[in-house]
Amino acid sequence: MRVAFVVVFGVTGFLLGREAYFSVFSPHFASETMQLVFLIGSPVVGAVLGALLAPLAQALFEGQLSEAEGAMERLTPAEIAGGAVGLVVGLLIAFLIKGIVFELISDVGRAGTYIAIVLYLIVSIFAAYLGARIGAKTRIVPVARGGAGGSTLAVAPKLVDTSAIVDGRIVDILESGFLDGLLVVPRFVLRELQSIADSVDPLKRTRGRRGFDVLTRLQELTILEISERDFTDMAPGNVDARLVRLARELGAKLVTNDYNLNRVAHVEGVAVLNVNELANAVKPVVLPGEELHVAVIREGKEGHQGIGYLEDGTMIVVEHGRRLIGEEADVVVTSVLQTVAGRMIFARPKREGST
Repeated sequence: MRVAFVVVFGVTGFLLGREAYFSVFSPHFASETMQLVFLIGSPVVGAVLGALLAPLAQALFEGQLSEAEGAMERLTPAEIAGGAVGLVVGLLIAFLIKGIVFELISDVGRAGTYIAIVLYLIVSIFAAYLGARIGAKTRIVPVARGGAGGSTLAVAPKLVDTSAIVDGRIVDILESGFLDGLLVVPRFVLRELQSIADSVDPLKRTRGRRGFDVLTRLQELTILEISERDFTDMAPGNVDARLVRLARELGAKLVTNDYNLNRVAHVEGVAVLNVNELANAVKPVVLPGEELHVAVIREGKEGHQGIGYLEDGTMIVVEHGRRLIGEEADVVVTSVLQTVAGRMIFARPKREGST
């Protein structure tokens, strides 16, 4: 790399020094001796200066290359593909503009040719950069093959937040086939999960470690991508806002159990897959008058009430069921209440004389 930079900058300096002699120094010297000195000295000095500047240029190039590699690692494959397409389109546009620029400036002479070259380089760099940025934001969305008809449908990526990972039910949903496509977990979500796993609270620490087990299971079941995209202009602890912003940029659906994040995402126009809402949607419908068999396990809010649960976690409030605590009993549903937290069933004992 060093030899390549020295050669390129040395040759460039030599050519610039030679051009400087013919354009600047030669007309001002009548003496053949001085002309000979500058004819030899200008290219040599230019070559030496170019070789001395080569290490600085190399260091700058390698620094920018490292930053570019870091930026590429933070991009998704769709963004990289879109950026590459945009880059090619930008260069093609610059190439088409080159003919117009050269035609307008070529009549000025040699100086006009140099100006046209410089303008073409500037336009090419600007067009390539702009095309890459627009292409990366547009993204090439992966296409999934359909069923027997062979139709194609674009499958939006799924952005998974901390609450859905810690909850763990996303694994069962994925295994059942109700969730498909690319799963994306941002790096800042992993940092939040790590802080939970390192908590002094034993319960939080257990939930955090279980979250990493869930991630391992997800990697075995489907394509799980770790997104390095971060937003330095936002507060470090504002994970919800970062998730919503990243979901909008990726065109992804947000998988979460967080009620507040759910509401914010809806306001921002981000599609949400709420695991709690899915669980409530697949619960069997219970109508007043139906009979259920339930174990009464504790006392209710009112002194005479008993509390039991169905297998899916639905809470049943048994009126006059306090004396049935610790027993299993047949109950008759009297009403069903749907709340934000879920569904609550009110019932009374079936046995005569219980009320």
